[in-house]
Amino acid sequence: MDKKLEETGLGLPPADEINREGMQWFVVHTLTGQEMRAKRFIDTQKISAELSDRIGHVFTPMEKVVKVIKSSDPTKKDKKRTVIAPLFLGYLLVQAQVWNIPDPAKPRKKTLNIGVWRFIKDTPGVIGFLGGDKPNPLSEREIADILSQAGGEGAKARPEIDYRIGEVVRITEGAFKGSQGPIDKVDPDKGKLSVTVSVFGRETPVELEYNQVERQTADATPALG
Repeated sequence: MDKKLEETGLGLPPADEINREGMQWFVVHTLTGQEMRAKRFIDTQKISAELSDRIGHVFTPMEKVVKVIKSSDPTKKDKKRTVIAPLFLGYLLVQAQVWNIPDPAKPRKKTLNIGVWRFIKDTPGVIGFLGGDKPNPLSEREIADILSQAGGEGAKARPEIDYRIGEVVRITEGAFKGSQGPIDKVDPDKGKLSVTVSVFGRETPVELEYNQVERQTADATPALG
């Protein structure tokens, strides 16, 4: 796995290692900004603690986000920059044998693996497991959904701002600059939205990019002409 990708969190666990026998995925709460520090500690120290057979992958769900940098010069366009950002700020996903389940047919008859639980819980930067002293593992469906959201190296970047249908915005570029109106459609994958503006007394939908509008309060929509 590419080291830089792994350090950013976009290097997803190999598909054939997502479901490892005897291990489950757990959500671990960390101090904000300490996610990668905690991940590195677990990855390196589990070897000396002889827990490599009970602690698997440690994953910081990340995503690509397109930030819009506003230009101070009105004659120049705003710039876009793609950055790597946490999908869930302050959380890690840890694959581990936190629970010992002697009989798979009786999953409720389980005992806490104190050594693994304590090692992860005492990791610098870690606050604790989601679920406290009795952490609940994620289901296969839940971990699949999270990995799908994280996407990996080839994932599309999403716009930093999420607009909602019905929200009023002001157009900052193009022929309709200065007009404002409600959002009718939102396409987050393409970073585009449709805004209805009044042109000569008629309601007209206009397709725009995210960086061509800015949020406004629900004021009256100015007409053109």
